[in-house]
Amino acid sequence: MLTIIDYSKPSTQKRFFVIDLKKNKLLYHTFVTHGVNSGGKVANRFSNVVNSKQTSLGTFLTDTTYQGGNGYSLKLDGLTKGINDNARRRYIVIHGADYANESFIKRNGYLGRSWGCPALPKALSKSIINTIKGGSVIYAHA
Repeated sequence: MLTIIDYSKPSTQKRFFVIDLKKNKLLYHTFVTHGVNSGGKVANRFSNVVNSKQTSLGTFLTDTTYQGGNGYSLKLDGLTKGINDNARRRYIVIHGADYANESFIKRNGYLGRSWGCPALPKALSKSIINTIKGGSVIYAHA
């Protein structure tokens, strides 16, 4: 599995892609949030700093799941030195969110924003997390 997050697109566009490389098939294409301090409709500021509430770019490796304050969530390890290697210390995880769906966009003109986590629509988050957990690669770019 390979997940690509294309933060060059505005939050009003689907920019989260999960690809099954063995089957050469796109499994998911959906909305994903960026950090509240990364920008409005478009993410244009990125950080690796704890408490920055900004999104991190680079390559991540998925790890284990847990039940937390945002529900079912997936731990991430940042593999890009100096760019996202503080992901664990920053509690950057994949989780579902009520502010990460098309109805939020229709009401507000933009997708809701997280504290730096790539949050997904709640209706899809569990199935996506279960598909990519346990050592798959996520590449986030802008």
